[in-house]
Amino acid sequence: MNTPLTYPFNTTEGLDLADAYRAAQRTPGPVRVQLPYGEPAWLVTRYDEARAVLADTRFSRADAHRDAPRTTPVSPIGLVATDPPDHTRLRRPAARAFTARRAEALRPRIREITEDAITRMTAAGAPADLVEHIALPVPIAVICALLGVPAEDHDRFRTWSDTVLSTSGAGPQDFMAATAALKTYMGDLLDQRQAAPADDLMSALLQAGEAEAPHERASKDELVELCIALLLGGYETTASQFANFTWILLTERPAALRELAARPERARAWVEELLRYVPLAASASLPRYALEDVEVGGATVRAGEPVLVAIGAANRDARRYPGPDGIDPARDTSGHLAFGHGIHHCAGAALARIELQEGLSALARLLPGLRPAGDATWKSAAFLRGPRTLPVRW
Repeated sequence: MNTPLTYPFNTTEGLDLADAYRAAQRTPGPVRVQLPYGEPAWLVTRYDEARAVLADTRFSRADAHRDAPRTTPVSPIGLVATDPPDHTRLRRPAARAFTARRAEALRPRIREITEDAITRMTAAGAPADLVEHIALPVPIAVICALLGVPAEDHDRFRTWSDTVLSTSGAGPQDFMAATAALKTYMGDLLDQRQAAPADDLMSALLQAGEAEAPHERASKDELVELCIALLLGGYETTASQFANFTWILLTERPAALRELAARPERARAWVEELLRYVPLAASASLPRYALEDVEVGGATVRAGEPVLVAIGAANRDARRYPGPDGIDPARDTSGHLAFGHGIHHCAGAALARIELQEGLSALARLLPGLRPAGDATWKSAAFLRGPRTLPVRW
């Protein structure tokens, strides 16, 4: 077997898709890679193969408790590390409580939060850091409002999230301490909602669990981990993508905000194309282990071998999306994998879409002349790529 390629391929500077992904897409079958931690893995980069692996129940996430390939010293917890029937049991209350209707009902509040953040930024005067003023505070305010977390604790959640999702800036002890703090906080909040339900997602999760047969109900620890997953996913990914989308539009499509101001109904199309276009993750993650020999792209993945799916590369596969390295909001983006595919499809996809739609719409409506006020600086120790600072003027 060939020597594994050193992975990740992408750099932390900018949002380019590394040339090594193109080379991998031209190579028959998946390629072998070695991440900073864990054993070697197969890497899938083409769209059809990526979609197939994500949906194939012969690949296990729960089996990744071993020396899994990863970029962090420790593996993730909770729903993403489970298979059916446990995954089905744990995801069911989330599916019942975290509905597209609940997310859509938040749209007016999300618009209000976003507009308020823009107003605060403009009041502070130009130049201003869009990450500090909008990209970070808006998603944390939204997800905390959804879960019922008090506003005064938002900064604590940002610190914990940055630590848990760090790839090199935090060691195992920092990771475990932040995870423990999150678990304790969420456990206390669950106890409060159990005693006095409120109109929030945490209360809805508890009510959804009560509808299950006793032996099917998620335990308190499982609900805590589910809430942590929703918090981290709902905050960090949306914050990164909003900054990424804004940077891409300002630097690659400077007329886009004015176009969107003239045609606000196009916000959904712009968001879907940018979701497809931007390779968010620093690397493929969440390995899936073959439970039996499986053919992938003409190669045989042996039982017990891990496979990584490079979603950012798959979404830029010319076989599925012609001219993939250009931005075209009129493109048919159906089937893109930005939120995953199969049973691990992102539970918060509807909320993320609304936040991104409202974010771009608000910029177009309130700041159509937004432009860079200098170079962005980039996160260097985070799992998700994006600007650490994004100076803008208007």
